[in-house]
Amino acid sequence: MERFEIVDEYDRVIGQRLRSECHGNPDLIHRVAHVLVFNLAGELVLQKRSANKDVQPGRWDTSVGGHLDPGEDYLQAARREMFEELSITDLPLTPLYSSQIRNAFESENVMTYLAIFDGEVRFNPLEIDEVKFWSADEIEAMLGKDLFTPNFEEEWGLWLDWSAQNPGWLLLK
Repeated sequence: MERFEIVDEYDRVIGQRLRSECHGNPDLIHRVAHVLVFNLAGELVLQKRSANKDVQPGRWDTSVGGHLDPGEDYLQAARREMFEELSITDLPLTPLYSSQIRNAFESENVMTYLAIFDGEVRFNPLEIDEVKFWSADEIEAMLGKDLFTPNFEEEWGLWLDWSAQNPGWLLLK
């Protein structure tokens, strides 16, 4: 019975609701932290969501993504989710941008962070079926082909905008 904090349009907490109430009701805005994990070659690790997930099963998604627990801030959630999903700890996280995902299924306020990691990724098989490092060209070639989650495709566009304005981003270790 996972609970999410519900926020208003200014990201202020106004209550709590069950996960099952939030997914499927875009009127209930909730919070999510994302982490884009790149290796030193500039490749982005993506996770293939478990076939058992209730949202977008079997699709490739952002390196790390998860809902904030009640009382958590975005950075705390990003660190917790990075450990829970990919077993990665103690990395500097660079805040990139905040965004809003709005669709017929849900409404999320998202804060995205950047991490540089060149080690072995050990993923949680209860949440993830596979992980893979992707080059930008590989991602671009597969956009719009129902391989990625719609949320990741939106995230990719935001990342391209941010990285174009910050060409030395790979030096942020």
